[in-house]
Amino acid sequence: MATSEVCGNDYWMSFEVRASGGEVHTFDSFECAISRMRRRASTAAARSSGMAPTSKAGSLRATVCAMSPEVTPRWRRLEPDERREQILECARRLFGERHYSAVSTTDIAQEAGVARGLINHYFGTKRGLYLEVVRQVVFMPPPAAANLPAGPPQARVAAAVDWWLDAVWRHRKMWLSAVGAQGFGHDEDLEAIIEQAEEAGVERVLEALDLAGAGEATRAAIRAYGGFAAVAAREWLTRRTLTRDQLHALLSHTLLALVQDILPALPAAHGVPARR
Repeated sequence: MATSEVCGNDYWMSFEVRASGGEVHTFDSFECAISRMRRRASTAAARSSGMAPTSKAGSLRATVCAMSPEVTPRWRRLEPDERREQILECARRLFGERHYSAVSTTDIAQEAGVARGLINHYFGTKRGLYLEVVRQVVFMPPPAAANLPAGPPQARVAAAVDWWLDAVWRHRKMWLSAVGAQGFGHDEDLEAIIEQAEEAGVERVLEALDLAGAGEATRAAIRAYGGFAAVAAREWLTRRTLTRDQLHALLSHTLLALVQDILPALPAAHGVPARR
């Protein structure tokens, strides 16, 4: 299995292209190969003839000529869902490495090895793509409660926190950008996504602790814990003031104390305004 030089994906059906100069390039689709080799072929044509190709067709023909006909027959065309996920993967990396304003759909298209129109087809605009990336990162797939270890709450909490830290680390650059909102200011769509993710996170914690159907005070406390966990994770990822093991212990013991000691000691609510 080889790694595509465009998006860094590992596909067992990837293939190699040998350029006329002897360089070997690895891709996962002909779209990626043509996109990456087009610029090289255009440069080679300009050097040999003194002028650049006059059309996309000319550039494409030069690209094909620059490719060796010896291509390993492991290629397959990606299905629409796979291509969409490839675009999202490349967008996650670019938005995680740069500010939103410094990333263009052209950048993402080149990184993914697709035409820019395909991004518009799937996501509409750069903003639409960014919001989908944020949604994917903050709505991390939940660990099924059935997969958590049986036994005392300590074991279940430790496993759930361990899973969350793994998920944050896997998408750490984009996660940091998403929770920081990248300087968007007041953005209703972005705030709605973050709020929905917070509510989903509350449900997952309650499910892991067998507290389904808990009242508003309990849910509010779990939401507050989620904010604490996000701040603590930034200490780990950016300031490096906590190790992963220290953060795991901090989050696990804090959640257990919240559920076992603090929530039972909360006074009954009197005159609390109803949620809108």
